[in-house]
Amino acid sequence: MSDLPRSSGAHSGAMNSVTQAPEARHAHDLRILIILSALMSFASISTDMYLPALPTLVNDLHTDIARVELTVSTFLIGFSLGQLFWGPVSDRLGRRLPIAAGLLLFVLGSAGCAMSTTITQMQVWRIVQALGACSGPVLARAMVRDLYARERSAHMLSILILMMAVAPLLGPLLGGQILSFWSWRAIFWVLALVGIATLFALWLLPETLSVPMRSKAPLRNTLASYISLVRDPRLLIYAVSGGFYYGGCYAFIAGTPFAYVDYYHVSPKLFGLLFGVNIVGLMVVNFINTRLLARLGADRIFRFGAWIAALSGIALAIDARFGWGGVPGLAIPIFCFMSVSGFIVANSVASALAAFPKQAGTASSLVGAMHYGSGVLSAAMLGWFADGTPWPMGWIVGAAGIGCLVTALLQKQHPHSEVATSVTPLETRLLVVNSEA
Repeated sequence: MSDLPRSSGAHSGAMNSVTQAPEARHAHDLRILIILSALMSFASISTDMYLPALPTLVNDLHTDIARVELTVSTFLIGFSLGQLFWGPVSDRLGRRLPIAAGLLLFVLGSAGCAMSTTITQMQVWRIVQALGACSGPVLARAMVRDLYARERSAHMLSILILMMAVAPLLGPLLGGQILSFWSWRAIFWVLALVGIATLFALWLLPETLSVPMRSKAPLRNTLASYISLVRDPRLLIYAVSGGFYYGGCYAFIAGTPFAYVDYYHVSPKLFGLLFGVNIVGLMVVNFINTRLLARLGADRIFRFGAWIAALSGIALAIDARFGWGGVPGLAIPIFCFMSVSGFIVANSVASALAAFPKQAGTASSLVGAMHYGSGVLSAAMLGWFADGTPWPMGWIVGAAGIGCLVTALLQKQHPHSEVATSVTPLETRLLVVNSEA
């Protein structure tokens, strides 16, 4: 506790209470983590829950499957671009108000989807929904940066990813159950209710960006801020490396249904198992990451994960090209590639944001937009180069893994330096915020 400020007796007394009641502090941490994990899950639940309803949408909205699938693409595009707005706004106004505005927009978009009568209306409302949903993940990352120093923030992001990993597992199952009892419209009404519930939970979340830490720059300078961040290797290397990795992940998500079910004639039940085991691997590696961070540091673990991603991507590309290993030849390298998300994502995001305490929202927006933008691009490339085999998915994942590794190795040439004077532990930052209330 020697690094804590001693600006007043009130603060000293408050710090004594924090020291004397660690269980209360841990409960406070847990409450924050639960709410932040809900915010970070909006991308998954907004897409995964209604995937079982895609065939039903074709009939009910009198359209074709290609236009229905565009509702997924339009959501991802809106989700990617919308992040570029919320981050700079939150750096100026604080985190809670933009999150509340985003949640209201998400609720409006979900209700609009539920009431859509044409596929065009659905696509428009999906964009609105995405623009609101993206405020959750981008500002949750920024709030973690507000509260914790670099290694600790990587630790907390790993825990968040562990908690939110349940969403892609339960999303399709919950959506299927809703569809079996009601209709696809009920899925979007449930999403609207989730948004309302999260909005109420926001009252339990403290404001993490104190007034002195807020940006004074006008919003019209946002473009200049993004340009300066893109030019800074402390952010760019981590963001680009993570972007390559996300590109490989989205190529897997978009490509495995065809590779497993259509090409290798895997049963839907086995496909669900093959998909779900990757989520379990991701959760296990994230847990391992939380245990290794204090001993090895974020950079070493991040580079190790990039090596595994590159090697497993190359193995996947070879099997996809020659078919030597059949289904196991795809499933094993895919499992390795997806699992090391626990070493790559949390550590790269925490490291990218660490040097920018007064621009955490803007930096988080840029990182998120690059990650999801690369995912949209790789999914599109999968369609452009489709040839009836798993090969396009294999070489895209392989190239993404190599790109992730090459950029991760560049980090050694630009040692990371965190602005130590601007980083405080959770107890200190909350005390500063509370003293301003």
